[in-house]
Amino acid sequence: MKYSFLTILTAGAILFASCQSKSQTEKSADKDSTAQTTKTTASTATQVDVSKIKVADAKTILARKQVPILCYHQVRNWKPTDGKVGKDYIVEIQNFKDQMKMLADSGYHTILPDQLYAYLNTGAALPSKPIMLTFDDTDMDQFTVVRPTLEKLGYKAVYFIMTVSIGKKGKFVDYMTREQIKQLSDEGNIIGSHTYDHKNFKKYAGKDWEEQLDKPTKKLEEITGKKMTEFAYPFGLWNAEGIPELKKRGFRMAYQLSTKRDEKDPLFTIRRIIASGYWSPKTLSNSIKNSF
Repeated sequence: MKYSFLTILTAGAILFASCQSKSQTEKSADKDSTAQTTKTTASTATQVDVSKIKVADAKTILARKQVPILCYHQVRNWKPTDGKVGKDYIVEIQNFKDQMKMLADSGYHTILPDQLYAYLNTGAALPSKPIMLTFDDTDMDQFTVVRPTLEKLGYKAVYFIMTVSIGKKGKFVDYMTREQIKQLSDEGNIIGSHTYDHKNFKKYAGKDWEEQLDKPTKKLEEITGKKMTEFAYPFGLWNAEGIPELKKRGFRMAYQLSTKRDEKDPLFTIRRIIASGYWSPKTLSNSIKNSF
């Protein structure tokens, strides 16, 4: 079933919370520690050849210490019309800059999916204090505010694109164009799929797989010239029945929110935490430590 973009704009008040899900913290009882290398610069996100990596068994992957992954949505200043729930998904500009400075000052190094994939499957070395930054929903401020902020720190990120919104201008928010998405990709960031129009993954049936996965994948690959291997579940919601559909379409990893990973397919239930608009840099720091 294909929804019109106008429907999404009508529901703009809740678009801020488009990846909302029940938040639960899965504390790690892992004995293994993340492999580390000598600290160099703020970012050590590098290209890794994963073509010959064999997927490890679930037990091995689950035993490795989780890498902190943050999920952001809008980065802009709050408006009088923003509701209490909406503000949870809108990080104000200065606060975002302060959060990124905190990460850099604390010695965090951004990594990208290839590095995470190699680490989880083979134990490949990661930089000291690795972290992944992800941004959902194609919001324009991710290009105009996030991009230059991360660029100054040498940070790279993953942008999960909802293709229905590409190039659109809405009542509440504008969205990135094809050219901007390609530029992010060309600059070394990773573009991932976030479906066509954010339909709940747990409800997919029939033509939904084509509308929500196949067509968006084709469009993003045309824009970037690169294969899509990363997928983010709308609202962070997933079910085991749908994972084979992702696998047969060539996705390597899929990202939920903070609920427990699947014991059979941990690569397709990678955990993230939403960086709340109410969090100070100190609160974010504590949440990273407590959640992963």
